[in-house]
Order: sequence, then structure tokens, then C-alpha cells
Amino acid sequence: MSRQDPGSTVFFSLAIDGESLGYFNGCEGLSSQVEIEQRQEGGNNGFVWQLPTRVSFSNIRLTRPITPDTAKVAKWISSVQTGIKRPTAQISALRADGSLVARWGLIDVLPVSWQGPTLDPSSPAVATEVLEITHHGFTD
Repeated sequence: MSRQDPGSTVFFSLAIDGESLGYFNGCEGLSSQVEIEQRQEGGNNGFVWQLPTRVSFSNIRLTRPITPDTAKVAKWISSVQTGIKRPTAQISALRADGSLVARWGLIDVLPVSWQGPTLDPSSPAVATEVLEITHHGFTD
């Protein structure tokens, strides 16, 4: 069995209800936070209970150079105007050869914002887009 280098270049794919929105070269915000409530027990001065309450999930930002898949993102964002549907999503981390590193399923996904490129002829930078999404938790 050959071992793959975990430090190799990784890119990400995003699918909404099974429909691919393309590949992204940056992904940040895959995180969750458990809020903790402290309870002191009477008569036990040396111990404080740490009880979990809510779990919150941060927004996820995906970045990439502009591609033809940008139209799919625009269509998905525009669909929010005709009624909110909260689909599931999958973000897959892939190696350069296309093999899967990890996959995250997301529940009740909704686009939060999309930022297109700054088109400035005096700047030779790559035209990039940023898609920000929110969700209600992780799934398989």
C-alpha cells in the first residue's frame, strides 16, 4: 500500500444537492464551536460542571479564479429570491490527481454572499471570486 503525502496540493469541490458548482482552490471556515455553561454544585467547592449547550457553525468561504462554473453559483444565489430552499451540500478535499482526502456533508446550506473579481486593467492579478455559505451542521 502506497502512502500519499498529506502535504500535497489540495483543491476543493462543492456540490449542492448533488449538482456540482465546480472546483475551488481555497476553503476556510470549516469549524464548529460548542458553548459551555458552568454549573457549581452545592457543597462541592473543588468542582464545577462544564455542560454543553449550543453548537454553532461558522460560515464557509470558498475562493477560486473565475471559471464557467461561476454561472452555476449565480443561478443558485438567484434561486433564493423565489423562495428559500435549504439543500444539503458536500465539500470534498481532493489531491492533484483527483483522489479524495476528506469530505464534509453540510445540512441546510444557504448562500450568504458572493464577491466577483475586481476588473482593473492596471492590475495583472488573476480574476477571483469568493462564495460564502452558511449551514446548520455537519452530516455524512
